[in-house]
Amino acid sequence: MASGTPQNPWKLTTPPGSSAYEMYRDQKDGTDVIVCVVGKTKLLYDARCIDDLHAMLKAHGDWMDMGGCDEQKPAKENTVEAWGRSEHNPVGGWYGLKKGLRGRFGVYLPPLLEHLGLAEITHEKRNNKMRAI
Repeated sequence: MASGTPQNPWKLTTPPGSSAYEMYRDQKDGTDVIVCVVGKTKLLYDARCIDDLHAMLKAHGDWMDMGGCDEQKPAKENTVEAWGRSEHNPVGGWYGLKKGLRGRFGVYLPPLLEHLGLAEITHEKRNNKMRAI
């Protein structure tokens, strides 16, 4: 099993199974980050998003829409994506750290939580949901 390091990243697919990508833990400017590599694009998320998202889903207690979208588009309310950029989450805003590429939280983080055994997700063509385990 992959260890989530740059040398041995987690190999994941989006919920519909249509796109493969990799994620791993690293450090950037003294901050623990999750690096998401999609093709040649690298997105960065504050690593505490794993524990924070899991805790939020546990408190939510039921399935939640993922609602993934790009940073430039407004997130649908009451979705994982909206929570990942909300001023009411534990970091008080975006978990995404790379301006212009801070979105897609609701696309790339849920499969990681599923891989880590913290959540389950649906694998439909559209409108996927997740919940804590």
